Amino acid sequence: MRPAAVRFLALGDSYTIGEGVPREGGWPAQLRALLGGAGVAIAAPEILATTGWTTDELSAAMDANPPEPPYDLVTLLIGVNDQYRGRGVDAYRDGFRALLGRAVALAGDIARRVIVVSIPDWGVTPFAQASGRDTARIAREIDGFNELAREAALGAGASFADVTGISRQAESAALLVDDGLHPSAAQYAHWAAAILPLAMQALEAET
Repeated sequence: MRPAAVRFLALGDSYTIGEGVPREGGWPAQLRALLGGAGVAIAAPEILATTGWTTDELSAAMDANPPEPPYDLVTLLIGVNDQYRGRGVDAYRDGFRALLGRAVALAGDIARRVIVVSIPDWGVTPFAQASGRDTARIAREIDGFNELAREAALGAGASFADVTGISRQAESAALLVDDGLHPSAAQYAHWAAAILPLAMQALEAET
C-alpha cells in the first residue's frame, strides 16, 4: 500500500527550481496544489534542480546528493542548457537516457510513475531576441531534443508532458519574470494544469 502522503521528486534545472519565482509559484508546487485539490494527499515536492544544469551536471548532483527512493511520482525536465551550450542532439541522447533510467529506478522501477516534461522554447523570449539569437534555430534544436525525449519516455513506459507550446505563447510580459527569460508563476500554472492529468494517471500505477 502507498504511504499516507505521496512522495514527489522533481529533477531538473531552472525551470524546475523556478528561477525568479517564489517556491510556491513554481510548477511542482502548483502541481502539488492541484493534486491536493483533487483529493491526493501529497507531501511537498523534493526538488533537485539548479539554474544552469545540463544533463551531466544533474547526474553529478544526484551522485553527490542521492535521492531516497521509492517515490510515487518523479518528474524529469532537463536539456535546455545542453542546447544553450551548443551540444547536439546526439550528445544529449546518452545523458538523457541515463537520467531517465535513474528516474524510473527512483520511482520503484515503475516507469508509469515517471513524467518527462518537455523543454520550453526560450527563443521566443525578449532575452533571446534582444541578444540577437537565431530563434528559428533554437526552435528547431529544442524540437529535436524534445522528440528524442518523447520517444525515450514513451519507449520506457513513462509519460511525456508537452509544455513547449505553452512556452511559445510567452511574448506576454505576464508570462515571464523580470529577466525576460524565465516563466512566471502565471505561466507555470498553465504547465501544472497540463501535467495534472498525467500525474493522476501516474499515481494510479501500482507494482
